Amino acid sequence: MSAQGTGIVIAIDGPSGSGKSSTAKGVAKARALRYLDTGAMYRALTWWMLHHGVDVHDPVSVAANVERPIITMGTDPDAPTVAVDGRDVATAIRGKEVTTNVSAVSAVPEVRESLVRTQREIIEAARAESAGIVVEGRDITTVVAPDAPVKLFITASAEARAQRRSKEVQTVDVAATQADLIRRDELDSSRAHSPLTRTADATELDTTGLTLAEVIALVLQLAEEAQVK
Repeated sequence: MSAQGTGIVIAIDGPSGSGKSSTAKGVAKARALRYLDTGAMYRALTWWMLHHGVDVHDPVSVAANVERPIITMGTDPDAPTVAVDGRDVATAIRGKEVTTNVSAVSAVPEVRESLVRTQREIIEAARAESAGIVVEGRDITTVVAPDAPVKLFITASAEARAQRRSKEVQTVDVAATQADLIRRDELDSSRAHSPLTRTADATELDTTGLTLAEVIALVLQLAEEAQVK
């Protein structure tokens, strides 16, 4: 990633249900920063593949189609948007079919290369045109923005994450949600390209016993300290 911009980059990684999305949005709002959910980009591409009949478990087919859809991300933390070929898919990409298949699509090297390139372009635009950006995902601190001055790995207990995700998707089957989170953790952490992992220089925040306000306050403090240095 180039150093053309001057805005701050706050990079947040972590597993599903850890609270990183709510934290990232809250921090972006508090600091008047832009916000990017990179996971939504992988979901959007997965939605397109499924919508067009591409076998998402065939890496060759996925790789052959990766450049076809146009994915557009809105970076306003108050109203982040996701569009594919001009169609709003913000709700569609949160469905069960996409959730079940997104890890398979995300593991394809060509997918990660294409979307990481786009993510870096969005980051550089935010750094050049605004006060900066908060970026969340699973490989932000390790691959997308390894030079970010603020790097965090946000996690929580499996039980807490399942409760949060169940509330988010409005399901009462917490046990099934927890099993699915554990399955995705394993897939995301064991893939060959850009696995979910914590870098040695990333601050780990366990949000299990913390309120959202407390987590946001901690991240804001880290950002303040980084800009003072």
